[in-house]
This record gives sequence, C-alpha cells and structure tokens, in this order.
Amino acid sequence: MMKRRFLAPLASAALMASALLVSAPALAQTKTLKVVAHADVKILDPTFTTAYISRNFGYMVYDTLYAQDSKGVPRPQMAEKHTVSKDGLHWTFTLRPGLKFSDGSPVTSADAVASLQRWGARDSIGRAMGNAGAQWKAVDARNFTLTLKEPFGMVLEGLAKPSGFPPVILPERLARMPTNAPLPEVLGSGPFIFKRDEWVPGNKAVFVKNPNYVARSEPPNGLSGSKKPHFDRVEWLYLPDANSATAALKNGEVDYIEQVPPDYITPLRSDPNVKVYPAGSWQGFLVMNELHPPFNNPKARQALAHAVSQERFTAGMGYPLDMRVTYCPTFFICGSPNETAAGAEPFRKPDLAKARQLLAESGYKGEKVVVLVPSDVTYLNAEALMAVQTMRSIGMNVDAQNMDWASIGARRAKKDAPEAGGWNVYVTVAGEFDVDSPITNAYLSAACGTTLPGWPCDKKLDELRTAWLKETVPARRKELLDAFQVQAYQALPYINLGQYSPAFAARSDLKGLDKMWRGLPTVWMLDR
Repeated sequence: MMKRRFLAPLASAALMASALLVSAPALAQTKTLKVVAHADVKILDPTFTTAYISRNFGYMVYDTLYAQDSKGVPRPQMAEKHTVSKDGLHWTFTLRPGLKFSDGSPVTSADAVASLQRWGARDSIGRAMGNAGAQWKAVDARNFTLTLKEPFGMVLEGLAKPSGFPPVILPERLARMPTNAPLPEVLGSGPFIFKRDEWVPGNKAVFVKNPNYVARSEPPNGLSGSKKPHFDRVEWLYLPDANSATAALKNGEVDYIEQVPPDYITPLRSDPNVKVYPAGSWQGFLVMNELHPPFNNPKARQALAHAVSQERFTAGMGYPLDMRVTYCPTFFICGSPNETAAGAEPFRKPDLAKARQLLAESGYKGEKVVVLVPSDVTYLNAEALMAVQTMRSIGMNVDAQNMDWASIGARRAKKDAPEAGGWNVYVTVAGEFDVDSPITNAYLSAACGTTLPGWPCDKKLDELRTAWLKETVPARRKELLDAFQVQAYQALPYINLGQYSPAFAARSDLKGLDKMWRGLPTVWMLDR
C-alpha cells in the first residue's frame, strides 16, 4: 500500500511533466537529481540547530570562508587568502573577488563579519575563540580582521568546521537578526537556490542551480574546491517508509538515498544497478535532560550508563557486523587520533545491579520519565526503543512518546518540565565531525550556560576543556584529554550507545559517488 501511495504521485508528476513539455520544450534539457533525504526539513537555518538535515540544507544554499579537504585540512573557500602576525593575535582575511549572493548582490566583508559574530555566539569553537578575546572588524569591502587577546590554535579549523554549526556566510541584515528563532529568509551564495514556492513540508524540497554562484578553480575535494553543480535541479524527497524508498531506488525512480535503512544494506549490496558506500564513523547518543529530575542528578545518569550495552544497541539498530564496533570505550571515535579508554573500565560491561543501586541513591521514586521516540527514521526508532527497554530494565517508569524526527527537533528545545510538554530523554546519532574532540563533540563541548538541548553543565569539564585547548605540548595535551574523558564518564553529558558506519546508496550510473566524503551529501560532485 505504501509503495502504491508513493508511486501514484510519481505517475501524476510524470503526466504533469509531459504536459509541460508540450508548452515548454526547453524543460526537456533540465537534469534533475532525485534524493531521498534522511529526514523532513523544517528548519531552514543551519545557524539555529545542529540537526543534520538543516546542516545539509545549509551546504546546498550557502558557502563558507574555509572548508576541509578530503584529508581534513582547512582550505580557502570564499576566502582568497589570509595573513597572521608572528604572535598569532592579528589575522587579516581577504574575500575572493566577485562573490555574489543568489539575488545578485555582492558578498562583502561586513556580511562575513556579521556571520562570524553570529556563529561565534552559538558554536563551541566560536565561543572558545570568543573566550580568547576574538574581535572581528570589516576594513573595506573585501578585507576584514580578527584580533585576539591570546593565541588560539584552531582559528582555521573553526572557520572550516564542517558540521554542528558550520560557519556559513549570510547577508549582514540576516546575520544581525536575533538568534532565538530560525531565520525567516534563505539567501546564500552557495551552489543552489532553494525554491520556496515548490516546497511541500513533509513531502519535497526543491533546489535549482544558482546562476550567481562563483566557483573556485580547484576541483572539488572534500568540502573544498569548486561546488559547481552538474545537475540543474535537485529534489529532496521525504519517504519515511523504507520499503517505498528502497523500491524507488531499485526501480530507478530516485537516484540516491542519503541514509540507507540498516536492514536494507545487505539486499541493496546484491543489486547490480545500485552501489552502496560506507558513510564514515558515527556514534549513537543518549541525551538526558539535566534541568529536571531524575537526570539532574549525576547518579541517575551513571545508573543508566551502567545498564547500556553498546553491542545490543548497534545490533538492534540493524547494522551488519562489518559496519559496527562491538565496543568502543572512547567518546572520541575509535580509530581517531583522540581515541582513549581513560575512565571507561567501570562501564565496559552492563551491570544492572549497580545501575539499580545508583538509581535508588539518586532519589528516584518511580516518577514518569518521558522518552521521545522518532517514528519516521528506522535506526533512530530502534535506538529509542532499545533505550526504553534499557531504562525499564532498571526500574524506570517510562512514558514513550512517538513523533516524527522533525517534531522531536522542536520538542527537544523546550525547557518545560516533562509533565508540561518537555522531555527527559531523546536519542540521536552524530558523525565523526561532531564527536572526535572535546571541542567538536556536540555534547562534550557544551559549557555551562549552553543552549544545547539537555543543557549539560559540569564546571570541572569546562576547566579541563579550556586547559586542553590552550595546551601546546603533545604529551601534556594527551594527559589532559585523558583527564577530560575520566570526568566525562562521571558527569555524563550524554551516554555513548556505540560506534557504527551508516551507508548511502545510489544508482550505479551516477558518477562521483567515490568522492562523497564521509557521507556528507555533496551532491554537486555527482553527474550522470
């Protein structure tokens, strides 16, 4: 039934397209890429939320000053060049000439400065840069400066940050708007233009090639280089039913599935017309609301951590054996330069007796615990149901509330008490960009006072993070990293539910799939 419901609109669309061809033959030359997005896009502002669907939206319509290449090295993107003083306190940046927003207006240093100030107020690296005294100032139309009170070794890494809150460049008038609500307008200088008039929330988002995009001369490399599209039009389709999505790919009705439902990875691998690729290293997150009981008490968070089996979570999410890690002790991605097992030993194996003891010590008396369960993303649904089962195994009174992922994105921002429309627990996942260090890991970088849902606060973690950021001696930096993780296992801003690799899949006639970097949907690399 779901398949028929999906195919019927496609058939109607085909008839409409045929009618249009009669009156407008030029449309026959339009190259269209049909993408099954991993979620419905509702927030069109990548500076407001860390949701990956909004981040991906940002890369379609915006660009950044710097961008990581396929080796993780920051490269100039909208920037032409920069200079830095010997003491590292004074930076000068120059924009490439001729940059334009999609409405044809010029991109100026005032736009860049306002955008970076907005980014610095929300992002973990941006806030750390602000703590180092960062002051941005426009000099003229193409040049602007950064002045610091103390050296900060991650300036370019911050400006090339690929995820979380990527520092996209907005028009100054939008960048100056309040940050407590999503921006009402979309106007970027990236490779595509968002067609708001064709947007059907819950169904489809449409992008067309930006005629005012000024590409770099270098070939695409990671997120750097030219982003000149090969397709005139990209359609994001929201198909939460896995059967419909995979059938559409196998039948050639869509070109690309951004995140393959885990149970369908093995069958798609055997289809000669489809190619399946790993999408980097990811980690499951169980996030607890620290504003309200029971998880305002660290013993309740530790209790739940003692009950978690990473192997059961990743297996329950449905990933094949070759795409998941049996156990990963680090918060920072196993196999990465920051991998460490410090502080992990007490949590290596589930201990339900210990969990129940800590839960009792926390003062929990059977109060209802609200868990947000996504209904439309299969692996997140499985992850949430595993969380519900785990919590009940140690005696928690769980109220599992089902809703689509976009609704969870809005609900998790509420600070209300759970019984008044708030929440206690939600689950999510994060790619390695948002996991692999104390300052890029979305929840471990959240200092006291953060706006991140869950609102974690641990002053000792804040102190250790700051010390790690400032330390330049490698051996001492490693000691601080270990100390940071030991404290993270005590404070538990979130619980690591295990490491795995998701997959994306596409029709085999698409070119450029091998260039898709760590699973980011860099569709400008694709061609047919």
